[in-house]
Amino acid sequence: MPRFPTSRGVRWPDPRTFGSLLDLHEVAARTHGPAEAVAMVDDDGRISAWSAAELLRRADAVAWRLRALGLAAGDRLLTWGPSSPQLAAVFLGALRAGVVLVPLDLRMTPDVVERIAARADASSLVLGTGRDAPDPREVHLPAMERRTVDDLTAEPGPSFPADWQTRLAAWPRPDRTSPFAIMFTSGTTGTPKGALLSHGNILATLEAADTIIPRLAHRIVSVLPLSHLFGQVELFYALFAGAPILYVRSRTPRVIFDAIRAHRVTTMVVVPQVLDLFWSALEREVERQGRAAAFARLRALARRLPYPARRLLFRQVHAQLGGSLRLCISAAAYLPPALQMAWQDLGVTVMQGYGATECGFAAAQTPERHPVGTVGRPMPPVRLRLAPDSGEIQVAGPTVFAGYWNDPSATAAVLDPDGWYHTGDVGGYDAAGELVLSGRLRNLIVLPNGFNVYPEDIENALRAAGLREAVALETTPGRIEAVVLPPDSHGLAGAGQVPSGPARTVAEATALRQRIEAMVKAANRTLDAQQRVA
Repeated sequence: MPRFPTSRGVRWPDPRTFGSLLDLHEVAARTHGPAEAVAMVDDDGRISAWSAAELLRRADAVAWRLRALGLAAGDRLLTWGPSSPQLAAVFLGALRAGVVLVPLDLRMTPDVVERIAARADASSLVLGTGRDAPDPREVHLPAMERRTVDDLTAEPGPSFPADWQTRLAAWPRPDRTSPFAIMFTSGTTGTPKGALLSHGNILATLEAADTIIPRLAHRIVSVLPLSHLFGQVELFYALFAGAPILYVRSRTPRVIFDAIRAHRVTTMVVVPQVLDLFWSALEREVERQGRAAAFARLRALARRLPYPARRLLFRQVHAQLGGSLRLCISAAAYLPPALQMAWQDLGVTVMQGYGATECGFAAAQTPERHPVGTVGRPMPPVRLRLAPDSGEIQVAGPTVFAGYWNDPSATAAVLDPDGWYHTGDVGGYDAAGELVLSGRLRNLIVLPNGFNVYPEDIENALRAAGLREAVALETTPGRIEAVVLPPDSHGLAGAGQVPSGPARTVAEATALRQRIEAMVKAANRTLDAQQRVA
């Protein structure tokens, strides 16, 4: 079982006592005032930071400026930019002003942004700054007020009355039922659907997270976008825990590793893609040093050792990561078992969570219980059930959203009258009571003999056998085939035997094809007869 450092000196409030996210922010500022709260690392390694008290002051300035723009409580505000302390302050300032956030993914195309702006009936747009910020000239929103995060978070100027903070404190306060954000799906086509989330939804998600995340003296590095619910929960959890959070814009492993080391990071909240990116970088360095075979042997040995011994075994790797990284929390996408096991071989606990924008976190592993291939168990106050006919996972409780913005028909399709959110995911419990995902209702393949096949079952088996990626489909009635990508090395014992790039000779192509065929056969041995790839 992994061991974690204690949270000496860290005062933890009860998340159930907060009446709103604004309450949480104010308590964090009072409790941790001069301590670092948010920071940003540039590509050259320079770090700029704000204390908890300064973050509150900047957020209050944002709130005042939003009202000066003519935004009233309940109005919608588009935000479009990379994560930063300034964007975090805009989010927190919107709480004070009662403005409803509409965060936009950086990857959204201009036409999607325009459709969302119209759908949300938003009147103002806040833009991020820096080289990775979107170009506002590509978006045709002529009637919309535009400000940058730097404009809104600047020091209060001459336009601020002397008593502005006193007047701001007298504004009506939000409560748990107040709307916090409308979350539109990235890449939406047609009519965008926006999930309406309340202060209470986010607070309930924090309450659930507090039941499974150990109360440590956390130091967090973030590579998640604040446009994603996961990134927002990360911010509020950091405030709740008194944990400094460091935003890193670069996706270059070297820059992120340097930040982890300099910040002495203990905890990372990530999507699986980030874990894969880091692991691939570690493997490339091991291969560059000519130590791939020794590394594989040490990993095999580590699996028989307790976590402290694993960390000692790989102390050189941990030294490169600052020596403090102990916990990674992964969610928002499928986490390959081989990737989870790889990090745990090093003595880093990887917890996988399951949820959706519409219902927050529904289930998660714990530091003490994190079997690969599962997504854990439901977390109070979340309730979870499986539909008896289809095995669909359904979620109820205070984390569940109120519905889609101005879209009652779409809401009725997923939210029943009793408040259960129908996820569309299919799953079941293993013998130990852990939730295991098996597919999606819409991806169901019904074979001619009436047998139901979920493509994810096949795809997961192919990945577990070592293939990097796979898509299963029914090509003709009753015949299942798969499109696969060649294996990479992180899931393979003999990584050096597999070409990492395009095959350069007929012999290499033949060897690679034979290797893939062997992996497909290995996957088929774990599948029912009706599920096997032809």
